[in-house]
Amino acid sequence: MNINIGISESNRQAVANELARILADEYVVYTKTRNAHWNVSGPDFYEKHKFFEDQFEELDAIIDSIAERIRSLGHPVPASLKSFLSASKLPESDSAKTESGSFINELLSDHETIIKTLRSDISKFDNDFDDLGTSDFVTGLMQDHEKMAWLLRAHL
Repeated sequence: MNINIGISESNRQAVANELARILADEYVVYTKTRNAHWNVSGPDFYEKHKFFEDQFEELDAIIDSIAERIRSLGHPVPASLKSFLSASKLPESDSAKTESGSFINELLSDHETIIKTLRSDISKFDNDFDDLGTSDFVTGLMQDHEKMAWLLRAHL
């Protein structure tokens, strides 16, 4: 079926490609947050276990919304771990440390990387691809990550 929403097919494809890259970063930080939830240890275990759970649940909702945005533009969503790892700017966690501070510092760095990427993407979606809707959508994602980063910083 033809999609007639005022954005050319080539621009919708470019937007879907950019959103797939964002989705990859989101999935990596989600996995790292889930890892923190599962593996945190120490005297603050219960508090941080719950804190990381709240964050990965929020990330799960973000991931779903990005995938739905890609689909609404008429494109399939890449959904393999291999595709996420190859597209993400974020490194996999290779630390064996399980104290909350190590997890928090690593996750904070990841969220700040995502925030900077999203900030630069906002105008690109509007100016380069004539997609104000995705520009607005990405602004909301950036604000979500700013809040998550603030909450992580508050634990340091």
